[in-house]
Amino acid sequence: MATALPLAAALILSALTPAGCTSLKVEAETETEAGGDGAVYEGAFYEGVARGYRGIIHVRVGVDQGTITEITVLESHEDRNVGGAAIEELTDLALMYNTTELDAVSGATESSRGFLEAVERAIMEP
Repeated sequence: MATALPLAAALILSALTPAGCTSLKVEAETETEAGGDGAVYEGAFYEGVARGYRGIIHVRVGVDQGTITEITVLESHEDRNVGGAAIEELTDLALMYNTTELDAVSGATESSRGFLEAVERAIMEP
């Protein structure tokens, strides 16, 4: 399945308009782990894609019992010092507050909106 993602992402990118965004849904993967206390939890992972300032932003979001547990940027062409810094800040906030209802980072509005849209599409359209 990993080899199909770049092709699928390229197809989505070609279908996007400058103001548009979409999601890339892959089969939800489930991981089960035994904790040190013998407890077992399940976490599902979903992927979403949206357009940022410099192209697509592709994220993988871990969700466990309604809580965002992990956000990984799989692909982004955003400038490391502006868009990338905004994405890092928004990742921390989304994990801390368990939401995508966050304000855009000043100076990186389109990157912020694209990142938040990708995360939202991943968790809202599983």
